[in-house]
Amino acid sequence: MTLAIGTTAPDFEVTSSDGRPLKLADFRGKKNIVMYFYPQDFTGVCTRETCGFRDMYEDLKSHDTEVIGVSFDDDTSHEKFRQEYNVSFPLVADTNKDLAKKYEATSFVRNLIGKASRVTYVIDKSGKIAGVFKAELSAATHTGGVRDLLAKLS
Repeated sequence: MTLAIGTTAPDFEVTSSDGRPLKLADFRGKKNIVMYFYPQDFTGVCTRETCGFRDMYEDLKSHDTEVIGVSFDDDTSHEKFRQEYNVSFPLVADTNKDLAKKYEATSFVRNLIGKASRVTYVIDKSGKIAGVFKAELSAATHTGGVRDLLAKLS
């Protein structure tokens, strides 16, 4: 299955590192979702990307949008990362890679090195993929793309 713009986003039911339950069904009809997969907490591009979403978070929330960060790091790492960088949106520890597989954020090589691919999905209120951003070394491609796309969806 290829997750292209206009396709239905795969259902998910996960728990964030701070204990919040997150289900796609709970957002449907209510909020857009920015779900971004990133390789690792505390690394350069990942930190810039997360802080970029952190800095836009209040604006995104005011436009009925939730941000969810996902990596293969465990809950302990995510909580340290959240605290150090004052991240208020949920981070998900996808240690079994189930969510990454559903959202095509993994590959043979990525599995070998134990890191998710850097890919961001914007899921609209109807549960459809409204945008996909891929750029391994550019946090700005993700944050800027999300900002521009959500301005059009509002």
